[in-house]
Amino acid sequence: MGEARRATAADADELVRLRAVLLAHMSGRDPAGDDWRRAAAEMFRARLDEPDPTLAAFVVDRLDWPDRSDWPDRPGALAACAVGAVDQRLGGPGNPAGTTGYVYNVATDPDQRRRGYSRQCVTALLDWYRDRGIAAVFLRASAEGEPLYRSLGFARTPDPSMLLRFPRA
Repeated sequence: MGEARRATAADADELVRLRAVLLAHMSGRDPAGDDWRRAAAEMFRARLDEPDPTLAAFVVDRLDWPDRSDWPDRPGALAACAVGAVDQRLGGPGNPAGTTGYVYNVATDPDQRRRGYSRQCVTALLDWYRDRGIAAVFLRASAEGEPLYRSLGFARTPDPSMLLRFPRA
């Protein structure tokens, strides 16, 4: 079984590919366009190797990918990932520092599911948050993913989520 490792900027394209897998699974169709893919890859390349990052991704490499020793500067295909960011909010009684974590983009290739890869990635991400003293971690769970998150200690909150989208210029 593969083990979770911290992603680097070299994994950017594979992280974007897994995001497309997640979006296709959630919507039932492949996500159109390359603009979002380019922007996401640029963001990963810029932020994953920062000295004091506020964004991290943990991944499991595919075990069926060819030996990487022939091309060490090129990452192998990923089986799964979990991405998260640290958010600075105003402090309060339960979180004086105001730092929170947010988990997003937990994705596994369809042929690699049911092997514990998402659990490994999310657990590694939660350890990363813990090491930084993050007091609370949020996520939005699909019905399919909720059992995993509950088993890791997540619980539904009473706070309703709302969204406002501004029209594109």
